[in-house]
Amino acid sequence: MTRSEEQLHVGTEKQATGRARLRKYVVTENVTKTIPVEREEVRIEREPITDANRGAALDGPAISEEEHEIILHEERPVVEKEAVPVERVRLDKETVTEQHTVNEEVRKENIEIDDDGRANR
Repeated sequence: MTRSEEQLHVGTEKQATGRARLRKYVVTENVTKTIPVEREEVRIEREPITDANRGAALDGPAISEEEHEIILHEERPVVEKEAVPVERVRLDKETVTEQHTVNEEVRKENIEIDDDGRANR
């Protein structure tokens, strides 16, 4: 007859308990930026005839029809988008300009007439 007994063997086994995924997705946001734009405006400049500029003023016919033209320029905002790969995150700094409202009292002098009631008020 053979006598047997159970023996205890303790170990580990691997078992799937869940999943983790790394996923990227696209987020769209509205960006509003204010930039200064310049434009040229025309204005007429007049200068009196003096001894210093008299020669240039008399250069040409006395009476004639004439036309002068200049080209005016203006800036316009230009928007350009480019997709670029981003591999690292780092800190940077920027200078921000804000508008600050100042509220302060100012004094002024007034002048009044003391005419012993003779003037109509």
